Amino acid sequence: MTKESYDLSDLYPVSRLAAAQGATAAAGLDALLLTPGPDLRYVTGYQALPLERLTCLVLPAEGEAFLMVPRLELPAAEHSPASRLGIEFVPWDETDDPYAAVAARLGRVSRVGLADRMWAMQSLRFRDALPGAEQVLAGSVLRGLRMRKNPAEAAALREAGAAIDAVHAQVPGFLKPGRTEREVGRDIAEAIIAAGHETVDFVIVGSGPNGASPHHELSDRVIQAGEPVVVDIGGQMPSGYCSDSTRVYSVGRPPEDFLRYYDVLQRAQEAACAAVRPGVRCEEVDAAAREVIAAEGYGEYFIHRTGHGIGLETHEEPYIVAGNAEPLAPGFAFSVEPGIYLPGAHGARIEDIVICTPDGGVRVNHSPRELAIV
Repeated sequence: MTKESYDLSDLYPVSRLAAAQGATAAAGLDALLLTPGPDLRYVTGYQALPLERLTCLVLPAEGEAFLMVPRLELPAAEHSPASRLGIEFVPWDETDDPYAAVAARLGRVSRVGLADRMWAMQSLRFRDALPGAEQVLAGSVLRGLRMRKNPAEAAALREAGAAIDAVHAQVPGFLKPGRTEREVGRDIAEAIIAAGHETVDFVIVGSGPNGASPHHELSDRVIQAGEPVVVDIGGQMPSGYCSDSTRVYSVGRPPEDFLRYYDVLQRAQEAACAAVRPGVRCEEVDAAAREVIAAEGYGEYFIHRTGHGIGLETHEEPYIVAGNAEPLAPGFAFSVEPGIYLPGAHGARIEDIVICTPDGGVRVNHSPRELAIV
């Protein structure tokens, strides 16, 4: 596994605060209110605990930003990358009303952007504290920034890709007839952490007919000889950036009908990856995969979009789906993962993370895409 080189200051640059503030003003909002989650981490580098006590970056379109933080969380905030931003940290005590404090500091506002992952209880408290203020999603403001990964973010995604590739290299040793999906999943989860991830986000082990359910995850089903097994795995690295990759294995030789459509699937995934370049619409990448599958008569069995953006979240914009006319741009990072699923029989999906470059696209996953017969 290759260790990528990047600095924390480049991964979470101080300049993001000003960029987010400019985007807030351009969107006609008076302020962004960012609570713990990927939006807050993107702007500040601070991975705050999601608590019932309010932690909130208040970013006015004009004026100075500040971080409202529970006093007991102040040391953690002060030791986080947010301390590099030069903003005021405003601690509040257990008997204070932090929502009223934010409202008093903001003054009269008519439109505010709330973090996409803000808890409903917090958004409702802000609604009461800022009566008459329209609430919109901060994601609509930050999407243009978050979709374009800078070189350090691209390096973090390559590091995550190499880590999950190292796990896929171990999967053949975990797959044996007579083992359950859950037993294999436990081995994979341990390998994800051992490969350098901070958390395990998901482990899908879909054997036989369970492979026809794209988000099956795990069960106590016993894996049988001659069955294909879909393994879709991912986690979050210490950088905050995520991995996500799917490969298909077979415990012995699979059925002939499976081999026929797996070849189709490989060609579809290659076609979609080859379509990636600046200016190509997201829906065109989806179409590149879908056309290959449909031409071979499997169109009705490709039941999901071709891909999703990835970064601080496993699923974020842009989405590679019909109807999305967003043109790709350098720095966009997303999955390319067509699938074919025959209900009650078996299924297959091949997934790589691709980063759009000035002259095309590069994959961050390099484990073999051919069917692995173990």
